[in-house]
Amino acid sequence: MIIAIGADHAGYRLKDVIVPFLEAQGHRIIDLGCNCADSVDYPDYAVPVCDKVVSGEADRGILICGTGIGMSIAANKTPGIRCALVHDLFSAKATREHNDTNVLAMGERVVGPGVAEEIVRVWLDTPFSEGPRHVGRLNKVKAIETQQALHP
Repeated sequence: MIIAIGADHAGYRLKDVIVPFLEAQGHRIIDLGCNCADSVDYPDYAVPVCDKVVSGEADRGILICGTGIGMSIAANKTPGIRCALVHDLFSAKATREHNDTNVLAMGERVVGPGVAEEIVRVWLDTPFSEGPRHVGRLNKVKAIETQQALHP
């Protein structure tokens, strides 16, 4: 799987843990930064990751900031992105099964490296259920995106 990943200054250390974890599992990584503690703006990293996912250059995206909140807000402004902020294993599984999320957001200040690795593993390994009720709900979300694009 090709995974685009990005972080701001408050999330780059956890990104530096997640990248080799993913590579060890055989995934190809597109690392879009940042790579230092100098203050940066999370949308500048969320947007390029989401663009890679929407264009098909990446299968999924992972975003990390201090809490994951800013990254998830910015990511969900991109049509076609379904980003979930996840800090536990149950949510990692449910967001894939029920919502077919294509971007995962986490907070370095909220979740430790070991739990973050397990969240990523569960999120990547869990398929979308494709149950009729979940498909119907996702179609409603897609209709909202279409409506917003026509009437901003």
